[in-house]
Amino acid sequence: MAVKRCIGVVAVMALAALPAIGAGSAKQTVRNDSDPSITIYNRGVELMLAKRFPEAEAKFEQAVKENPRFAEAHNNLGYTLRKQGAAHFQKSLEHYNTAIELKPKLAEAYMYRGVLYTAMGRKSDAQADLATLQKMNPELAKDLAEVMKTGKEEDQLYGLSTKIRQ
Repeated sequence: MAVKRCIGVVAVMALAALPAIGAGSAKQTVRNDSDPSITIYNRGVELMLAKRFPEAEAKFEQAVKENPRFAEAHNNLGYTLRKQGAAHFQKSLEHYNTAIELKPKLAEAYMYRGVLYTAMGRKSDAQADLATLQKMNPELAKDLAEVMKTGKEEDQLYGLSTKIRQ
């Protein structure tokens, strides 16, 4: 899959979700324009896209400290931790799980948790995330299935949560 298509899919998903920010689950808090966690999160996205994972990790940690119910920040924190190697896998898993708990329809979190499970050798858990993802987002499900089949994640940003407009 072409990088442009991947990023385009993520951008469309993020834009579609914008009106729902703060809506939905009672577990979510409403974010408003003065929420400092959004500015911090957006800086983390910039750093993550530049593959400056330790710096991005620090920004996402700061964003979830400001707003512990910020599912997208937990998802991207999980991603940046996972990209830093196996020593960070358990902490990464905790953040993916938190993102899913806070926002059960956040397909990106299932995508990357499935990638993490694959890297950890937890095939049945990855298979469960794939089954969920097939119902939520067939395109991301195809990407996860490919990672599970090959054991390799291409250097594409399939399921990252993107910047949030304020």
